[in-house]
Amino acid sequence: MSVRARRGKRRKLKNEINVVPYIDVMLVLLIIFMVTAPLMNLGVDVQLPQSNAKSITEQKDPVVVSVDRDGNYFLAIEAGSNEAVDTASLQAKVRALAANNPDLAVYVAADGAGSYQNVMDAMALLQNAGVEKVGLMSQPRQDGTP
Repeated sequence: MSVRARRGKRRKLKNEINVVPYIDVMLVLLIIFMVTAPLMNLGVDVQLPQSNAKSITEQKDPVVVSVDRDGNYFLAIEAGSNEAVDTASLQAKVRALAANNPDLAVYVAADGAGSYQNVMDAMALLQNAGVEKVGLMSQPRQDGTP
C-alpha cells in the first residue's frame, strides 16, 4: 500500500527558475572586477629628462606621444588612455586630429635614457601629419641646478 501511496503523490513541477546561483556568480564577478580594475596599468613607464622650464597650464587634456627606450610609440588623446601604436597609425590618428583642430599642440614624452633619434623620428612623424605645434615634456629637476 505504501508503494501506491507514493505513486499517487507525485511532486508538482515548478515553472520557476532558481536565480540565486546566478546572482551569486554575478556578485563574485563584480567583486573580482572591482579588485582588479585599479591594478591595471594604463601608463607607460618613461623616465623623462629633467629641466627647470616653466610648466604649461591648459584647460583641456593635451595630446601626448610617448616614446619608450626601445623606440615604441604610444598615443594618449585623453588622460589615462594610452595606447600602443605603430608609425602608420600614429600618423593617421594625429593627422585626423590636426584636421579637426588646426591649432592642435602635441607633446612628445620620451625616455631620457633612450636615443635622441627616436625623439627626432617622432617629431618628424608629427610634422608629416600636419601638426605645427610640438612640445617636449620633461620633469622638474630635484637638485635645482639649471
